[in-house]
Parts: sequence; C-alpha cells; structure tokens
Amino acid sequence: MAELGLNEHHQNEVINYMRFARSKRGLRLKTVDSCFQDLKESRLVEETFTVDEVSEVLSGLQAVVYSEVESELINTAHTNVLLLRQLFSQAEKWYLKLQTDISELENRELLEQVAEFEKAEFTSSNKKPIIDTMKPKLAPLNEGGTTELLNKEISRLQEENEKLKSRLKTIEMQATHALDEKSKLERALQDLQLNQGNQKDFIKAQDLNQDLENTVAALKSEFQKTLNDKTENQKSLEENLATAKHDLLRVQEQLSMAEKELEKKFQQTAAYRNMKEILTRKNDQIKDLRRRLAKYEPED
Repeated sequence: MAELGLNEHHQNEVINYMRFARSKRGLRLKTVDSCFQDLKESRLVEETFTVDEVSEVLSGLQAVVYSEVESELINTAHTNVLLLRQLFSQAEKWYLKLQTDISELENRELLEQVAEFEKAEFTSSNKKPIIDTMKPKLAPLNEGGTTELLNKEISRLQEENEKLKSRLKTIEMQATHALDEKSKLERALQDLQLNQGNQKDFIKAQDLNQDLENTVAALKSEFQKTLNDKTENQKSLEENLATAKHDLLRVQEQLSMAEKELEKKFQQTAAYRNMKEILTRKNDQIKDLRRRLAKYEPED
C-alpha cells in the first residue's frame, strides 16, 4: 500500500513515529535558534569587535551548538534502539527471528522515497484535523489469548511429531522383519535345492558306481582266470580291460551330464517356481516398505 509498501496498520505506525521525530527535531532546532538569539542579545552589544573577540564569540557558539546537536543525535540513536527493542520483543513472543540490512539505511533512493512520503503525508495532514489521538494499546502478548492459542498449536505439533516417530519405528521394525524372513526363505531354498539334488545324484551315482565296480571286478576275475591261457587270449583280455576303462570314463561323463540335466529339471518343478514367486513377492514388499520409510524419514 502507498509509497512505503506496507499495510495500513504498519503505515500508520510509521506515520506516528515520523510525527514524534518531527516534534523532537523541531524542539532541537528551536534550541539552536535560541543559542544564536542569546548570543546576539548578550554579546553583540557593541558596534565594533576585534578579531580575538569575534573568534571567542564564535568558539563559544560552536561549543553550545555542538553540544545540542550531539545530544540530539545520541537521543535519536537511543530512541531508535528502543523502537527496535519493541519490535524484536513482539517477534520473539511469536518465536520469530527478525533480520535487518544496515546497508539499506544509506540507500539514497529509499531515503528520498521516505522524504517524499513524509512531505506528502504531513503536508496533507496539516489541512486535516488529527483524529484518534488516543489509540488503544495492544494487549501484551504474554497475557492469555494469542499466547494460549500459540501454545496449543505447539503442543499439537509436538504430539503429531511423536505419532510420526512412533509410526516410523513401526515401519522400521516391519522392514527388518521382512529382511529376516527373506533371508530365511533364501536359505531354505538353497537347502532344498542341495538336499534334493544331492539325494538323487547320490543314489544314481551309487548305482552307476556299483555297476562299474561289478564290471571291473568281473573283468579282473576273468583276466585272472585266463591269465595262464594262450598269449592271444591274454591280448584280447587286455583290450577288453582298456575298453572297460573307456566305458568307465564315458559313464562318468554321462553321470556329470545327468547331474546338470537333473538340476535343470528341478528348476522347472512347481516347488522351485513357488519358492521363486515367494521370494519375488517378498522383494516387492521390502521395496514398498523402503519407499514408505523414506517418506516419513526426517530431512537434514
């Protein structure tokens, strides 16, 4: 509103302060005028003065004017401090922290704007009767009313903060429980795979090894029986033994391929697929809990 960019209430407060400052300034100017008037009446009674007498008169006048101006400047500074104290005290009761920019106090553009505002305001106010001279004072902020409402709001926010903290702890516990359950399911799946695979492979390996051992034992027995036969029969038996060894290697290779095929078939069974689906759902639940946990986690 208006030239200072303030609302009506604050602009009226500024006008009141300007009125106070103008009255103090007028009194000080009258005091300076009286200093010169006193000098004229008390010292300028002769028609001619020497240089020393003029110097003495001016020095005395300088001391008086200096004292008056210094006193006014000090009083103005202290008055401004009291005004700032009122504003800061009200702000602190509302838990606010105000900041000032000292460099703006020497902004020529803003100073000229204030001067124009003062000139326009008090030029027009001289033509108008001053009304509402006895304005009611604001009630202190520490006496019921606003402070009570503010305290209630603070209490409500504290309670809501405690509820959010409790909910955050609950979500953290749920996330930890879900992670533990996921780990258990992964271990159970690994154990199940190992148990089923090892059991079947062990049984098959035992059968194959038993067959191979029986074959080798039979060949050895036959070799022992025919060891004393003709040289041709001995050569034939040696060839048969070599063939049996090759067969043993081939059977072992088939056993390894059978183990891989068995593991591939197990991964296609319903039990494996069900276990995999359970792990997938648990991973989705953990991701959802992590997103919810990040939502209620406080910012740094």
